[in-house]
Amino acid sequence: MIRYILFDLDCTLYSVHLGLGDFFKQKLWEYVSTWLGLSVEECKPLLRDGLTRHGTSLEWLVEEKGFTAIDDYLVYLHPENEADFLSPDPELRRFLEALPCPCSVLTNSPYFHAERIIKKLELEGIFQHVFSLEANTGHKGKPHSSAFQRALDVLALAPEEVLFIDDIPRYVEGYLTIGGKGLLLDERGIYTDYPHERITNLQELTRFL
Repeated sequence: MIRYILFDLDCTLYSVHLGLGDFFKQKLWEYVSTWLGLSVEECKPLLRDGLTRHGTSLEWLVEEKGFTAIDDYLVYLHPENEADFLSPDPELRRFLEALPCPCSVLTNSPYFHAERIIKKLELEGIFQHVFSLEANTGHKGKPHSSAFQRALDVLALAPEEVLFIDDIPRYVEGYLTIGGKGLLLDERGIYTDYPHERITNLQELTRFL
């Protein structure tokens, strides 16, 4: 029985079509290319390859490139004006308030970013917890089991009691691996070969509660 819901933040609580995800990618390419002394086009395949072995680009940089300027990296990727892509979402707030289970956020982003996005969407007070990247050991986020387990320990719930929703297949699969129940939010319908449950909008998750 589902007793709790964990939501990813970016491109899950707001539409991928708003462009904020693409903004993050551009900021990432700019930062990494400058740090490595390579062109953006040279960096893109390196980043893609690194993500096959690590949960996040930051983890790849730290573990394979000896990167240490973590705070600088996070501030660059998440400038103060990033929330300008978004608008308040009263419909989403009403939907979340009506859910039969309490909920929290589990993100691979820093807390200051999550707080900023939640405030811009006017979702303050909805989530009991925001599980952000910097509180994870070694900044290891999803899909590492330790990131999920940290949240589960705080909630004092078993994986099968918590429904997790994310827009990235391997993050959902990471939760399924530890016995949790997960949904892929595939808003654009691009993951047609995904072998597990997927939805195209958040309102569909009520079918699984």
